[in-house]
Amino acid sequence: MNATAYTRYELLRTFRNRRFLVFSLGFPLALYALIAVPNRHEQSFGGTGISMALYYMVGLASFGTMMAMVSSGARIANERNTGWTRQLRITPLTPRAYFRAKVLTAYAMALASIATLFAFGIAIGVSLPAGEWAEMTILLLIGLMPFAALGILLGHLLNVDSMGPATGGIVSLLALVSGTWFPVAAHGFLHILALALPSYWLVQASHVSIGGESWGATGWLVVAGWTVALTALACVAYRRDGQRV
Repeated sequence: MNATAYTRYELLRTFRNRRFLVFSLGFPLALYALIAVPNRHEQSFGGTGISMALYYMVGLASFGTMMAMVSSGARIANERNTGWTRQLRITPLTPRAYFRAKVLTAYAMALASIATLFAFGIAIGVSLPAGEWAEMTILLLIGLMPFAALGILLGHLLNVDSMGPATGGIVSLLALVSGTWFPVAAHGFLHILALALPSYWLVQASHVSIGGESWGATGWLVVAGWTVALTALACVAYRRDGQRV
């Protein structure tokens, strides 16, 4: 199997999986609808001057895309369980092509999540300048790089039964301490912890549309550092998994 055929297969298989689509795309959208629709006329959430529909749209964009990326590990764990990964290792498919296909598929899901939330937000009255839409989307996609590696790492470390709780727990915890649902404290331990997490900078990427600042040097270094570290660990996990086959 060559790289192009495998990538096409991965994309088709993912988007034909209705249960996965409902969970990855439907859950953030349903949550957004439950929160934002009844309050779509609230134009100054918490006295910030930001509409509630906009505030939760960008918050759930970071949450939904993070979930979509990490959830790629569930498909990998299932492939390992059924023996598909073992079959792939005896084909001409290179590890680089394997990783590239997994990352592209995860990004396709993330883009679908972003498009769905943004479209729904526009439908209920969210309006932003084109430049802010573009800046937010580009930063979100860059900020997702470490989570693509994290999904692959978890998929090669955990089994099918443990992937669901692990994915839900990790993403929910990261969202909680990174400011997805409420602002992070301006000082103290939680603030220092948040600054060191890629999830914090992912949330900051979504907040550029509500008056937040773009990343400074710290943000770029944290995202790059986590991406390199998690990619290296994912490669190690992949090789060790192959040795057990």
